[in-house]
Amino acid sequence: MSKIVNEPKNTFPLFVKVREQLEHRALWLSLLAEEAEKRGLDADDFAAAAVKRCGLSQGADIVKKSGTKSLKRLRKVLFTKNAQIVFEMNVVECTDDVLSIDFHYCPLVKAWQKQGLSDERIAQLCDIAMCGDRGIGEAHGVELDLPKTIARGDDCCAIRYVRR
Repeated sequence: MSKIVNEPKNTFPLFVKVREQLEHRALWLSLLAEEAEKRGLDADDFAAAAVKRCGLSQGADIVKKSGTKSLKRLRKVLFTKNAQIVFEMNVVECTDDVLSIDFHYCPLVKAWQKQGLSDERIAQLCDIAMCGDRGIGEAHGVELDLPKTIARGDDCCAIRYVRR
């Protein structure tokens, strides 16, 4: 049984449906990793690389369409008001070079909890999933710091994009 606390406060039906779609994506990731491991593959290796490629592609598309690597623009494009509600986010800081957001709910973690996965496996899958966010950051010329994550049992996911 998971000790991770991850319950949404906003249960408006439309956002519940959006979260269910994100949970489905998380289910895909966990089942792909499980099947790969059954075949002797290291999910951390191949899945992280694939998810990062997806993030790099998404990030490059955002940069191309917006014409800038500004994190203010990334916030506007990716972390919309609807996304903020779904993930129960608070934008802590947003400049051209720093974007700090706290996520207070994660539908991916919820999906893995529903599967009955161990907290250790949830943390592993979260790290793989975050490779997409790392790729988005790389495409913007920034690094992603994760001082806290729900999957590790913290009260929120502290997402920190920083241009160094």
